[in-house]
Amino acid sequence: MEVIRFPAREEWKNAVSRPAMDHSGLYATVEKVMHDVRMNGDRAALEYGRQFDGVRLHRPEATEEEIAEAETLVSEELKNAIRVARRNIETFHRSQVITPKRIETVPGVVCWQKAVAIDKVGLYVPGGTAPLFSTVLMLAVPAHIAGCREVVLCTPPAKNGKVNPAVLFAAKEAGVGKIFKFGGIQAIAAMTYGTESVPQVYKIFGPGNQYVTAAKQWVSLRGTAIDMPAGPSEVEVIADASADPSFVAADLLSQAEHGKDSQSLLVTSCESLVDKTLAEVEKQLSVLPRREIAAAALKNSRVILLKNNDEIVDFTNAYAPEHLIIETSDYAALSERIIHAGSIFLGHYTPESAGDYASGTNHTLPTNGYARMYSGVNMDSFVKKITFQEISADGIRNIGHTVEVMTQAELMHAHGNAVTLRMSPKRNG
Repeated sequence: MEVIRFPAREEWKNAVSRPAMDHSGLYATVEKVMHDVRMNGDRAALEYGRQFDGVRLHRPEATEEEIAEAETLVSEELKNAIRVARRNIETFHRSQVITPKRIETVPGVVCWQKAVAIDKVGLYVPGGTAPLFSTVLMLAVPAHIAGCREVVLCTPPAKNGKVNPAVLFAAKEAGVGKIFKFGGIQAIAAMTYGTESVPQVYKIFGPGNQYVTAAKQWVSLRGTAIDMPAGPSEVEVIADASADPSFVAADLLSQAEHGKDSQSLLVTSCESLVDKTLAEVEKQLSVLPRREIAAAALKNSRVILLKNNDEIVDFTNAYAPEHLIIETSDYAALSERIIHAGSIFLGHYTPESAGDYASGTNHTLPTNGYARMYSGVNMDSFVKKITFQEISADGIRNIGHTVEVMTQAELMHAHGNAVTLRMSPKRNG
């Protein structure tokens, strides 16, 4: 990890930079695959699976027999863990459901808002170097709570044409209706346009590699909504002299093992913590099964030594981390000053891992600085809000003149007339 000691504020721009991402070169491929799947459906999507992933399939949908078989292949211990995580995620997300209130803005004018589920949603769950069955829970559970009528899941199969059993089991537990063995751009295309097998959806959720990210960005400009822009995963750890260097190192590495383009930052004003933590990183890295991936990610990672908490807070808000772990003696007060972060983990016993899997919060979060303007996935992500208003005869008299004056000023005379007619004594009795 690069160590940057006491950078001047004008040097922070480089210190908060992420691994460079340029999707522009991918868009030609994205457009080609999108067009092909739109025109040729399942046949094209299956062919791209053979071409990109080396998997030959005759049918894309996971069968009931495969799902039943998966349940027998997952250990009871893991099944119980998935169930506990699902319950915690459900408990937290149900707490976000808001009962609509009818508000009388002036006498006789009543307004309210109703949340309505997005009818059809698509969930993308990566395959790659790890089966992210936890992502199935994070996306499918709130979709189920929201009442989305159709929930479609796409995930790339292994070389043998089968989906990881834990992914299938988690999908069944979370109430996913249809599971398709498509990955990459072709999965996003299939959900965007629909095929003979895959229903067209209105919004697509989930992380993915650079091709999936580019495909999601592409379709978001062409009528299909997405959860948020995404980049490589990241964590920032704020720590002081009270932190355990082994905890800090473990947190940095837990993020680094996500992928070679991930990034981990340690931000501290405690000089003695730096060397202790770096020694722990080397020690723990040496025994990690995914050490090659983690080691590559550490080349993108940094230790930032700053003067005091004021600088630490300002630096953190400039970085806007996806995950922020605060391992300090004053973590509660420090956290209140953070305005840009996807999810915050407080204290010495709150690792990012808990939120990634089972505490109940959602792990689908804004990366690459998008925490400045985006929230992580939550119940609002799966609904749209419709407003209502009901005005009585007294109400239109109370609000009518205000509307008339404003419509006249904007030269919208027909708008004004729709109010004036209703205020007429002949019609407003």
